[in-house]
Amino acid sequence: MSTVDASTVDSAVGTVERPTADPDLSRLSLNQKTTNSWGVAQAVDGCVRAGVPAIGLWREPVQEIGLEQAHKLVRDAGLRVSSLCRGGFLTAPEPSARRRALDDNRLAIDEAATLGAPCLVLVVGGLPEGSRDLPAARALVADALAELAPYAGERGVRLALEPLHPMYCADRAVLSTLAQALDLAEAYPVEQVGVVVDTFHLWWDPAVFEQIRRAGDRIASFQVCDFNLPIPADALLARGMMGDGVIDFRPFREAVDATGYTGDIEVEIFNADVWAADPDEVIATMIRRYANLVL
Repeated sequence: MSTVDASTVDSAVGTVERPTADPDLSRLSLNQKTTNSWGVAQAVDGCVRAGVPAIGLWREPVQEIGLEQAHKLVRDAGLRVSSLCRGGFLTAPEPSARRRALDDNRLAIDEAATLGAPCLVLVVGGLPEGSRDLPAARALVADALAELAPYAGERGVRLALEPLHPMYCADRAVLSTLAQALDLAEAYPVEQVGVVVDTFHLWWDPAVFEQIRRAGDRIASFQVCDFNLPIPADALLARGMMGDGVIDFRPFREAVDATGYTGDIEVEIFNADVWAADPDEVIATMIRRYANLVL
């Protein structure tokens, strides 16, 4: 990852636009994965230093310091929690594995409620080991959602179905399009089940803007990061800083805003170079790219 001094043109973006002097950061959220080397306390402090008002938390670092301590750190810093990542992985067919998955998702819902997270992001799971039956795996997700949605609603947490890029269909998410996620979500009250619009996962879909309009108030989370080429050997790490890849972000933001969504815009990046960089510099670059390319 390259960083550029804020007083100069950000050449990596491929634009002559200078960084916005006082960008509106009121909706910007740092997803913890973007600064992966930081624990909760460091990420909270980093947001405060940079003037980022919200944070997307991950369950594992929250559990490392304890749920109540994480909640206190965020609350005392005056930050919002934009989301909790992640629940899901609901495609195990064996009864015992299925019970464990459902129990863990109920726990994740409880954690989100304690943290004040408006939504729990669900990465629904890929094909069961040895299976080629994609419709059956999707049916397992639908069955699990029927159990989890009322539980989430009782606790004031919305389940946010995240469709993932098709290259992750086999191992991570048998939901690949926003249309598929909405087909499942629409069976439930809007306060129980929504969807995630993530530019990395959806930029390729020719129907995406039609489906964003369809989503309306089902949008529970809006996440941005770029799709980098070449794709690394570990495809999970193909996400990039806005401006380093091939995505045009402003049309996505405008389409999401047109639905009436006024929630946080979360930057979530899985990238080895970003993770190896100085996290404060990562946030500084994130703010510049957000101002120049997303707003």
